[in-house]
Amino acid sequence: MPVGSAVRDRCRTLLGDQGEIHYLFPAFSSGPAGTGNFLIVVTRAAISVLATRTLRTDRPVSVFAEFPRHTRLGPILPGNALELGSMVFEFDEEYAAVIAAADAEIFAPETLPPDPLPEL
Repeated sequence: MPVGSAVRDRCRTLLGDQGEIHYLFPAFSSGPAGTGNFLIVVTRAAISVLATRTLRTDRPVSVFAEFPRHTRLGPILPGNALELGSMVFEFDEEYAAVIAAADAEIFAPETLPPDPLPEL
């Protein structure tokens, strides 16, 4: 299920002037570097990992980590997981296409179809 506009607005507010959100998906991490629910936000400038409230995973509360936009999110690991920095994030299978598109935007832009809903 796509992330709703209310969640996007909350992320936009928290990120400030990083620009428009290109991709956004929820993820879960458990391990030595941190455990919890996160929102991974891809903008033109950066990839931001936002920590969320414990019981409200749609409410970002802080920027947990930031990476340069030229950081590759893939490859997708078995079990629908990706490694970003020192953390491994699990995500629902439906977001695999979002991750592939975020990587393609930077590393293979010629493979992307035109945006069917540019006003969102």
